[in-house]
Amino acid sequence: MPLSRIEPERYTELLAEKTARVQQLFTELQPPEPTVFSSAPLHYRMRAEFRLWHEGDELFYAMFRPDAPKDPVRIDHFPVACEPICALMPKLIDAVKDSEVLKKRLFQVEFLSTLKGHTLLTLIYHKKLDLEWEHAARELADKLGVELIGRSKKQKLVLGLDYVEESLAADGDHFHYRQYEGGFTQPNAGVNQAMLSWACQRAGECSGNLIELYCGNGNFTVPLSRHFPQVLATEISKTSVKAARENFVLNAVDNVSVVRMSAEEISSALKGERPFRRLRDIDLDGLGLQTVFVDPPRAGLDDLTRELVGRFDSILYISCNPETLQRDLHALRHSHRIAHFALFDQFPYTDHMECGALLQRIEA
Repeated sequence: MPLSRIEPERYTELLAEKTARVQQLFTELQPPEPTVFSSAPLHYRMRAEFRLWHEGDELFYAMFRPDAPKDPVRIDHFPVACEPICALMPKLIDAVKDSEVLKKRLFQVEFLSTLKGHTLLTLIYHKKLDLEWEHAARELADKLGVELIGRSKKQKLVLGLDYVEESLAADGDHFHYRQYEGGFTQPNAGVNQAMLSWACQRAGECSGNLIELYCGNGNFTVPLSRHFPQVLATEISKTSVKAARENFVLNAVDNVSVVRMSAEEISSALKGERPFRRLRDIDLDGLGLQTVFVDPPRAGLDDLTRELVGRFDSILYISCNPETLQRDLHALRHSHRIAHFALFDQFPYTDHMECGALLQRIEA
């Protein structure tokens, strides 16, 4: 996203234009009028990554335009990043410039922060990280008050924690999360809170027990668990499954079973086509699953998963891609109606819009 497109004084106008474009995409499906959730116009991103560009003695953050991938665009200020990241950016540059061991062959920096202000830096190098680097990096982490990870080829040195701690307000309560370096987290925490609350409100209109596909670190699972007697959550990433289990403990959630399985595997299991050892302690037939929650990647649902979710009475769908959501809802239109529709502006000043839909089975 070019920084020239960031126009906070026009944010309301730009959101209205984007909302109209997204609504046009769904005209044929005739969804209800969407509830639109806006973002803070500045300082909304909780993660950012930059190349570190070296020009003689000069060192600066850089990004690249898709049409000129070899020409660095200097970034001295990144106003869409949350305030802790914005405050750290110049301090980190100054500290690294004063340390040859930290500066040498450093080529990328990744920031991960939270509404609580807990921040993790990842410094990525084209060199082996030795004890001299570790000593300098520990001093840097102490000086900046952050967690720090050093990475290079086949190396990952964790100085402190490899996660940040977050607290999100949603559904009339606060929920606590560990968000691991390298794991997926929602980039816009303010809008994420709105998404969690909306999903919980819609869950009140669903019945039976819940199955969640693509549960990630339990971002939605934790608050949704309060609205269902039992929840079965599935995720393929080892890092995310580990984080989800820890987040269930942090929030005293005891009615969720999480299994590391793909959508294809859980579909096969639900059809009774084959047994899975990972499900040996779960009575799928007796679980009474009537509601499914999905938050898939940008590609949306594949044919198999779309067929799977169509078997449930209620479908809660969060999408980061309106085009693939439109495709999936079109495929489900004969069996389910769109009861609620929402738009979440996770990415201001871009064409991206997060969507939410509650689908209910059409009575025969």
